[in-house]
Amino acid sequence: MNSLDWVVLIGYFGVMVAIGVWSHKRVDTVSDFFTAGGRMPWWLSGISHHMSGYSAVMFTGYAGIAYTYGVTSYVTWSFPIAIGIAIGAHLFAPRLNRLRSRLRVASPLEYLKDRYNLPTQQALAWSGVLLKIVDVGAKWAAIATLLSVFTGISLNQGILITGVVTGIYCTVGGLWADALTELGQFVIQFLAGIAMLVAVLGKLGGFSALWTVWDRPELHGHTAPTAGPYTLTFLLAYLFIKTFEYSGGMWNQAQRYMATPSAREATRSGRLSAVLWFVWPLVLFFPMWCAPLLVDPKKPDGSDAYALMTEQLLPHGLLGLVVVGFFSHTMAMCSSDANAIAAVFTRDIAPVLSKAARSWTQQAGLLAARWSTIAFLALSMAVATQVNSPTFKDIITVVIKWVAGLMGPIAIPFMLGLLRAFRKSGPTAALVSWAAGLFVFWLTNYGLDGVELQIQIVSPLATSLVLYVLIGLIKPEDTPERDALLDRIGSDGDGASTIPAQVGERAEQPRG
Repeated sequence: MNSLDWVVLIGYFGVMVAIGVWSHKRVDTVSDFFTAGGRMPWWLSGISHHMSGYSAVMFTGYAGIAYTYGVTSYVTWSFPIAIGIAIGAHLFAPRLNRLRSRLRVASPLEYLKDRYNLPTQQALAWSGVLLKIVDVGAKWAAIATLLSVFTGISLNQGILITGVVTGIYCTVGGLWADALTELGQFVIQFLAGIAMLVAVLGKLGGFSALWTVWDRPELHGHTAPTAGPYTLTFLLAYLFIKTFEYSGGMWNQAQRYMATPSAREATRSGRLSAVLWFVWPLVLFFPMWCAPLLVDPKKPDGSDAYALMTEQLLPHGLLGLVVVGFFSHTMAMCSSDANAIAAVFTRDIAPVLSKAARSWTQQAGLLAARWSTIAFLALSMAVATQVNSPTFKDIITVVIKWVAGLMGPIAIPFMLGLLRAFRKSGPTAALVSWAAGLFVFWLTNYGLDGVELQIQIVSPLATSLVLYVLIGLIKPEDTPERDALLDRIGSDGDGASTIPAQVGERAEQPRG
């Protein structure tokens, strides 16, 4: 990178901070901070949902998979995510929206106290928060790894720079700042992705390289839809997992659905995100698939191939734009996760830990939300410095095994608890399925040797799902109150909702 690239990068950071400061005036209440007051347009919510779903891990860990196995990286990653979001747009998105519009909650987990009980809510909240600290730590490490390739700064310095900038705009502006910066980041990534695609096609002979390049011996086997450990079984397991995760199981996507004015708008938001997941990763992945023709990675897993190719092919200025594109994905995901975790802490955990938190004023609640965001970012940045330690092994291990494996036991009671078909599954089913899923994760990843990757990632979720359903049948715990709650969030026919009050708070006055 030269001075022109640095100008682009620093300018990007400045714009992100400016958007956060501008968004500050739109945040007057806790509802504004966590759910945009239910006023976010469906198209902005959809783009935000898409952008908050992946990070610079795509340009490191998944770039290595693309370099080694080719189109398998798309077939077993973004394609099942797109399918899962399309399913969730109709099954879960409307119900998640009604949590806000009808139950008047600001955190996705607030409804669990009434759907199950307080211990269930706390178990899911605490385990989800701890998992997200590790997950976001891996994202910081991924972007810092890329930054070190381009600039030579250390991993810890890269973590500090990206974490501080993200912390400023998402703490000041809340979900509005997240969504608006994600819109800007989407535009930047579009330009950067197209620039990289054009550069690679130019190097390989022009537009016709899209279909002629596959005959070259260096790309032998690169057209196989599944390869290596990424088998058909892995694909089906991943589809199963990502349907829950990207439909709201990891909370930040749930917030995007909650932020739209109505259930119908939430569904439209999910459809847009699904379309983007079908199409856009193809543009980003093609240069990675062709990387064996252009670069010789220094890392054995090929995770530095995309970064090296960018340095080789793009002129200064465009190089800075692509580096900004790396940042845009990571900062989008990390800021959205920070907002979701702050919502869960201030709305679900803090009132249980502190009597004072149960009677916070709007100002006190907003202050707590912002400090919670800062604390989460700081903890995840600390974890990022250890992501390559023997405990975590490497970035892709954290993302695929830890997140995919541990997400299921948390998501099953949360997501299936929204559906009337599972109304008989109560607190016992929720807690047992959660605990058993966590145990199976430990068993398949650390207790037993030689367990295949697809078994490691799917067995915790499958265990939780089976136990959740079976215990509900053996020991039904449905009550009239729980049935009434499910009826409120499951019924159709709602139009644009009014700006909701929080539980225990007065409704906001209309704005002039």
